[in-house]
Amino acid sequence: MGETRLITIAGKPLGNGALPAVITPLVGKTRAAILDEVDAIVPKRPDLLEWRIDFYEEIGEPAAVIATAQAIRARAAGIPVLLTRRNVTEGGQAIAIDEPAVVAMYVAACEAKCVELIDYELSNPGAHMAQLREVSKRNGIGLIASFHNFQMTPDAATLDAKFIAADKADADVAKVAVMPKSEQDVLDLLAATARARKAIDRPLISMSMGGIGSLSRVMGFAYGSAATFAVGKSSSAPGQIAIEDLRTAIAIVRKAVTGQ
Repeated sequence: MGETRLITIAGKPLGNGALPAVITPLVGKTRAAILDEVDAIVPKRPDLLEWRIDFYEEIGEPAAVIATAQAIRARAAGIPVLLTRRNVTEGGQAIAIDEPAVVAMYVAACEAKCVELIDYELSNPGAHMAQLREVSKRNGIGLIASFHNFQMTPDAATLDAKFIAADKADADVAKVAVMPKSEQDVLDLLAATARARKAIDRPLISMSMGGIGSLSRVMGFAYGSAATFAVGKSSSAPGQIAIEDLRTAIAIVRKAVTGQ
């Protein structure tokens, strides 16, 4: 098995270097609902909390975003936080603010240093990606450059191009998530991940979504994916598995693949 590059935060590997790191989403609409999720999830000890801010009703208020992020961290018992606005074109929720306001929200969060990572889609304007790369790097915040297709799995050349685009954007992590229509689509995603592991010198996250694709969430680390997403309290994408079940399945696959 080739080397799967680890996601690092402040120079330390996420999840103490165990593969894959486990990420769980927060999808509450209000601060109170989000903190209830945090309280339910923290005892399950995921490696990273993803705050899906496109669900949050005060996304357009940077001060509220920062205050809520700080409240999440205060309750998270040291678990780092990833801030994600998922674009509606890539499976996210509709929001009432335009893209410049989204970028301003991300900038404010980076400058407040209230999260450890941010996620921004490759489909957005290059100037916005470049701005967030500069701001995040200046403030010590990691950047995930991501691509999602909730309708289908693109061909091999397109999958390869998305990983390479994230590399060219100087992202800290390259992420690709797609929807399979057949078992072959899942294999194609895993193969693209394995190729990217050889071609790109940075951590990867990849997954095939839905029921069939759930296999990639369990064994993707063997092909190069450094992290996987699990349900802590609520799901944010089809095919996510409860964190307890996912860890059990991963442990079986890891022992078979690595002997550990």
